[in-house]
Amino acid sequence: MAKAPAKKKKGLDLKKMKKRLLDERADIEKLEEMTEGDRKPVELDQQTQGRLARMDAMQLHEMALEQERRREVEIQRIDAALKRMEEGEYGYCLSCGDEISPKRLDTDPAAPLCVDCASG
Repeated sequence: MAKAPAKKKKGLDLKKMKKRLLDERADIEKLEEMTEGDRKPVELDQQTQGRLARMDAMQLHEMALEQERRREVEIQRIDAALKRMEEGEYGYCLSCGDEISPKRLDTDPAAPLCVDCASG
């Protein structure tokens, strides 16, 4: 059962929200490209690096992998929000079905939950 498009019911500018989401997605993808080298396996050559340098390199590598995982999660959130827009369900809480406040969507256009459900 599709709900009425959020644009009509909430007065949201869906074109503006969609552009923001697409821009955020593009920025994340750009970061992915820029940090690709940081996620490559660490060379553990004891001849050229000391033990502490290797440990630092391994820690930086793990941090880069975690950042990549977080970016992937954010892309999934953005894609889900764009899909909700296409289906006319954008702006409605996935948990309770109530409208998500325009302020919340302005702060986080990919927000899938209303404030009450997100904090509960």
